[in-house]
Amino acid sequence: MAAEFKLAGVMGWPIAQSRSPILHNYWIEKYNLSGRYVPLAVRSERLADAIRGLPALGFRGCNLTMPHKQLAMTMVDEVTDTAKRIGAINCIVVGDDGRMSGTNNDGNGYVLSVQEVAPQWKPSDGPIAILGAGGAARAIIVALVERGARDLRLINRTFEKAERLAKEFSPNVKPITWDKRSEAIGDVVLLVNATDQGMIGKPALDISLDRLSKQTLVSDLIYVPPETSFLAAAKARGNVTINGLGMLLHQARPAFEAWFGVLPEITPDLRKRIMDTFKT
Repeated sequence: MAAEFKLAGVMGWPIAQSRSPILHNYWIEKYNLSGRYVPLAVRSERLADAIRGLPALGFRGCNLTMPHKQLAMTMVDEVTDTAKRIGAINCIVVGDDGRMSGTNNDGNGYVLSVQEVAPQWKPSDGPIAILGAGGAARAIIVALVERGARDLRLINRTFEKAERLAKEFSPNVKPITWDKRSEAIGDVVLLVNATDQGMIGKPALDISLDRLSKQTLVSDLIYVPPETSFLAAAKARGNVTINGLGMLLHQARPAFEAWFGVLPEITPDLRKRIMDTFKT
């Protein structure tokens, strides 16, 4: 008999910009699996209908992207503790009994993307500064705190938002006002841009790296462009830099395994395949 055809996808609105179909279908072909990963353009007002339809349509699950990550939490049968702490899910897995579980792999994907470039680094190594206090920052904070980070500096334009997150997550998270950003990073071992500043169509991140140690790992969650002006400035100083593509790839691996039964590899060819889609 032919192997069971497995379906998965990504829900969002809009969805055409998602690179998830490229990477998941690359893996499906690489491992000679019977299945397909498809983009699912779903408006917020139809999200509940779409999620409830997953088991009936034979889907093994789906990813969730903007603007559905928070609302979808209320529409599945169970949510992992990590996803509850983050306050959002980015992955649904449909069990054989039709029950749906929600998880969030973003934070774990981020940590693995840093360790891929700097294998010896651990979240407990020293102070970490995160610029931004949105959904991506929440996922990263939870992952770092769960892995032993003891000094997290959360720097945000709206100080009150950083303050709320610090109170919510851990006494190890310290909110810092935006005007102190350049001086607050002098002794950190990891500096993370979790804002959209530097993305195509957005202004560059406004921060001075003069006080930054050349031993600091400098990370940007953006991967379009693959090197923001922030990363370029850090690289010119001699810092090791990490863009956001690794996070995208690493968060996808456990989801693919849950749906298709294979833990896939991240290869240079896959990275090239994705980055080629951004060339004009």
